[in-house]
Amino acid sequence: MHTRSLFALLTLTIATLVSPAQAQAAANPYERGPAPTVASIEASRGPFAIAQTTVAASAVRGFGGGTIYYPTSTSEGTFGAVAISPGFTARQTSVAWYGPRLASQGFVVITIDTLSTLDQPDQRGAQLLAALDYLVQTSSVRSRIDGTRLGVMGHSMGGGGSLRAAATRPALQAAIPLTAWHTTKNWSSVQVPTLIVGAENDTTASVSAHSEPFYQSLSSTPDKAYLELNNAGHSAPTSANTTIAKYSISWLKRFIDNDTRYEQFLCPPPPPSSLIEEYRHTCPHS
Repeated sequence: MHTRSLFALLTLTIATLVSPAQAQAAANPYERGPAPTVASIEASRGPFAIAQTTVAASAVRGFGGGTIYYPTSTSEGTFGAVAISPGFTARQTSVAWYGPRLASQGFVVITIDTLSTLDQPDQRGAQLLAALDYLVQTSSVRSRIDGTRLGVMGHSMGGGGSLRAAATRPALQAAIPLTAWHTTKNWSSVQVPTLIVGAENDTTASVSAHSEPFYQSLSSTPDKAYLELNNAGHSAPTSANTTIAKYSISWLKRFIDNDTRYEQFLCPPPPPSSLIEEYRHTCPHS
């Protein structure tokens, strides 16, 4: 057989042995976990076994301590990380359910206590960033984290804090304000992909005065979405909520992990339903 013919045969054989899934994984080194399904993003736990560790307030600076949830195996590589703040007068217990839910999908998550339960949104934003810096620089799980792939979430004033954190640190990969409250309505400087979650019956941070203007003002990021929960109130994000979880997981996977396998749950957008009052978007994201 001629050398050229032999080379062509070998090339064809190698190409046949590399599956489309392997080729996609090679194209995106940040993919973690199996291909997603509706069932997998709605499940109370994802495919990763997790552990948790407590961070004492006395052991950190810039925030009030918290709890870290993380995948126990690093066989697939390092993970992106997410810091989550509670709202006004609340403690981390009010957002604790996000910890295992997100970590088991392949993230390192820290739910924080703030320095004071009365801290305002901008203070909470600074504390979210301090928590991320702690995770990446000095925490016991720092070797599990890719410090270039970070995100923030928060409820109420913590949600306002996540907007401030995104405005302060444009290198963040994702932000998810949950029934957010902030006196600032214009967030046109935010460049971070942002999913805003509002609640139709919220009387504390009404969507007309908070979530909707926040979303409308996000003119600098090409990737944004607004999810309004149907017949829900301000505290909806403080207890396990499948609708919030499935779209938060999809958003974090898409933008922290660059995992386009999750695009299908965001684009085309979900239609109005008994769970979703409306969904605004800038699809397509890819």
